Amino acid sequence: MIPKEEFAKVKTLEGRLQGHPDMMTPGIEAVTGSLGQGLSIGVGMALALRLAKRPSRVYVVMGDGELAEGQLWEAAMAAARFKVDNLTAIVDRNRIQATGPTREIFDIPDVAEKWRAFGWHVLAVDGHDVGAVLDVLDEAAAKKGVPSVIVADTVKGKGVSFAENSAAFHNAALSREQYDKALSEIEASRRALP
Repeated sequence: MIPKEEFAKVKTLEGRLQGHPDMMTPGIEAVTGSLGQGLSIGVGMALALRLAKRPSRVYVVMGDGELAEGQLWEAAMAAARFKVDNLTAIVDRNRIQATGPTREIFDIPDVAEKWRAFGWHVLAVDGHDVGAVLDVLDEAAAKKGVPSVIVADTVKGKGVSFAENSAAFHNAALSREQYDKALSEIEASRRALP
């Protein structure tokens, strides 16, 4: 668990929550950023667990903008070739990357079909439906003989009116006014939950 006081130090040298995940952050196993290295590391970890006969699973979360990286597809081919079925990849498909829409920067029209072509078991889900996400995570874990990928359709900045579907807030700090508005909107959404 990350102590609450760390949030005041986001993106500072004193804090553990840098601009990209950092190994000083609890629960982070590797620093990969958006260069597509996470899947390669995940494949290696999953193979090592298999060799050690451990029942653990490896989960790798990727943004859809990251799918433009060649190393990622080399890892995808290796995972299928070596039947790395203790690996689940999750693609956050929000169609926006750091500098704009993915369709304008590096378009991959049918992400699910691309993964199928690489030999993966493909599942699709509304990434904002927690129950559905839990169901597909279970389905992926039950699939044997091939790696699984979950394509989670999401909205970047979901629940914050001024940030939804905006690349401008991919890596930008909020002003105090924006922060207060975002917090208010998120709290209103939370109160509306059943």
